[in-house]
Amino acid sequence: MNTPSSRQGNLTRYAVYLVLYLIVVGVKKLTLLNDQVNKIGYFFFLIFSLFALYFYIRQFNREQRFFEKKPSMPLLADYGFIVGVSILVILGRIFISYLQAKGTVPLMNFQVIYQKGECNLLFWFFIFSIGILIPAMQVYLTTGFFFNYGFRAQNMTSGIVGIICSGFFFGILNFQTSFALFIINSLYGMLLAWSYLYSQRIMMPIYLAILNGIFMVILA
Repeated sequence: MNTPSSRQGNLTRYAVYLVLYLIVVGVKKLTLLNDQVNKIGYFFFLIFSLFALYFYIRQFNREQRFFEKKPSMPLLADYGFIVGVSILVILGRIFISYLQAKGTVPLMNFQVIYQKGECNLLFWFFIFSIGILIPAMQVYLTTGFFFNYGFRAQNMTSGIVGIICSGFFFGILNFQTSFALFIINSLYGMLLAWSYLYSQRIMMPIYLAILNGIFMVILA
């Protein structure tokens, strides 16, 4: 139960991490009652989400000590890879924004809210919530803990299945009712999972998720 080699312990821990994420999302929704930012709710959202993210980071770093060490790429070691995937994420987000402007792809929930009540406070709330904090938590849930608990096998089949499952889970955690948006988010989730396997560093998908989240807000 006390180490990541226990299946029952992993399920228990993962359930706790998932509940924390759902609470953060719930607090975010309460902060946006009537499509307006409640300043007190904003404060509590930041405090609770920062605590939850700190808990994720602490637990992930602690659990990594129990797993077999794998060769990892320093975050800035492969400039070509970093630049390439960064451009891919940004161009993909610009293309999706274009499709949304044309009406081919529906707007995301937060975009509808932002267009109703565009203001600086709402913009910065979305930057911190949808652009930074929630994407980082999603990476830990759908990539970090997810691969540590279920896809540690050193073979191609485990990697491919893990990437696909991680991507779909990422799509689910974004809570979009549109099938098109679910597929788009799932593809981004697969890219994040692949970047984790390539680099063997959790900071790589976190960086890409935050980059995607910030451009998603900026282009809203």
